[in-house]
Amino acid sequence: MSSSDQHSSIDFIRAKIIADLESQKFGKRVHTRFPPEPNGHLHIGHAKSICLNFGIAREFGGLCNLRLDDTNPTKENMEYVTSIQEDLQWLGFDWDDRLFYASDYFEQLYQYAVMLIQKGKAYVDSLTAEEIRLYRGTLTEPGRESPHRKRTIEENLALFSRMRAREYENGVHVLRAKIDMASPNINLRDPALYRIRHATHYRTGEAWCVYPTYDFAHPLSDSLEGITHSLCTLEFEDHRPLYDWVLRECEVSCHSQQIEFARLNLGHTVMSKRKLLQLVEEGHVKGWDDPRLPTLKGLRRRGYTPEAIRNFCERVGVAKRDSVIEMALLEHAIREDLNRSASRVMAVLHPLKVIIENYPVGQIEELEAVNNPEDPSEGKRRISFCREIYIEQEDFREDPPKKFFRLSPGQEVRLRYAYIIRCVGFEKDPQTGEVMALRCTFDPDTKSGKTQSSRKVKGTLHWVSAQHAIPAEVRLYEALLTQSNPGSGGELQDLQMLLNPHSLTVLSGCKVEPDLSKATPGSRFQFERQGYFCLDPDSTQDKLVFNRTVPLRDSWAKIEKE
Repeated sequence: MSSSDQHSSIDFIRAKIIADLESQKFGKRVHTRFPPEPNGHLHIGHAKSICLNFGIAREFGGLCNLRLDDTNPTKENMEYVTSIQEDLQWLGFDWDDRLFYASDYFEQLYQYAVMLIQKGKAYVDSLTAEEIRLYRGTLTEPGRESPHRKRTIEENLALFSRMRAREYENGVHVLRAKIDMASPNINLRDPALYRIRHATHYRTGEAWCVYPTYDFAHPLSDSLEGITHSLCTLEFEDHRPLYDWVLRECEVSCHSQQIEFARLNLGHTVMSKRKLLQLVEEGHVKGWDDPRLPTLKGLRRRGYTPEAIRNFCERVGVAKRDSVIEMALLEHAIREDLNRSASRVMAVLHPLKVIIENYPVGQIEELEAVNNPEDPSEGKRRISFCREIYIEQEDFREDPPKKFFRLSPGQEVRLRYAYIIRCVGFEKDPQTGEVMALRCTFDPDTKSGKTQSSRKVKGTLHWVSAQHAIPAEVRLYEALLTQSNPGSGGELQDLQMLLNPHSLTVLSGCKVEPDLSKATPGSRFQFERQGYFCLDPDSTQDKLVFNRTVPLRDSWAKIEKE
């Protein structure tokens, strides 16, 4: 097979890396990096970049760095740094001894800026931020040169030195690249390289009051670390000429290759750090780990596994055009994973008492239940059966519709792992008319697993023993937004109109199997006929709290036939 044939069967990023290896562009090296800004918590979109950067390094026998791009002291702190590292490790990736910070390079970056001034490629501008915006022009009109663009090299060096020496307030001066104010690419119209910012940096303290912009710090940090392929999302495609200009004019020894790919946009949620922060700060959600958020902490608390997220990212793949991925694909990934790994238990979320009139009073029977039909090695457990049990309220209808195969007057069903029962009566609240309890009889010859039992019924219900079941709170989560693609623009006040009022439903008074009292936070289970659930950290000895990870059936679209 020819090289071109091999490349056609893989994505464009891997094809480019293979071509670079064949041409010896970087020798035999493949070195990537994951470069988050420590100004927020990681979300599912970052997971795609993490899997791509670390995955490519692993595939090609290369290295991947973790670098915190911390060039904005007003928004960054150690809480986010720690959180980013924790999320990466939870997701299953390790950077070994390659943890770096853009702030490690502040002195080197400053000296590169001095070099550009000396070459006549950068100047100190004294226009206001608004004036700079007006001078920049538009997509259809060229920009105008700043009146300060003609400052001499000596003047620029002196001003830049005084900027560092804290002689000026925020916004008085800015260091700009001298490129081309008439360029059709607005990013090349003398972009800012340094700005004054009197703020305490979480790592360097008060050592600096001038900070490099992302567009200046990022390519040079890549080069200083020997990064061969700088993978970033599509919004940086128009910045690539500036990326290359910085590396070329700074005369670096390693000219890293920037490659852009489509970011992950997930339906029915927001992926903007700014909007996520607003949701948290304004109390629309209960913190960065709220299970309704697409943050890795939120997904983890909801019960998502790192394996499911990695599989999801692999299935999404890499593309050159932005698109919205439906929530159903993510749900499918976690359902597929938990179907193999989650233990089965029975839980009743809306309890309705059933009294089995012909079952001996005071008798308790131990029955066998399968822990996981997908994994026989998990074995079986013992569950208690007695005269009074709970079933779901929705599993009984006084006046059932056609093809209702659950309980109704005179109707028979099988209790999971137990007996066939028949409804012979029910009790109602005289005030509300609500059904309060069912009266049933059981057939002792229909015990589950008995070879002599040949009688069949169409419905099988889950249940728990009224005497042995323990109370629990269950939190049912749905999509955060009612609209699949709210768009990338808009403030939170616009999104407020799209917030799903049913994104969280709290059920109290649920009944679950008693052995769940031994579970630890983070443990995942399939509640039979209900969905997959995870024990929440809010749980105590006296109160179990479960989050629904995902229903048994797709909520958004059918991906596979059940």
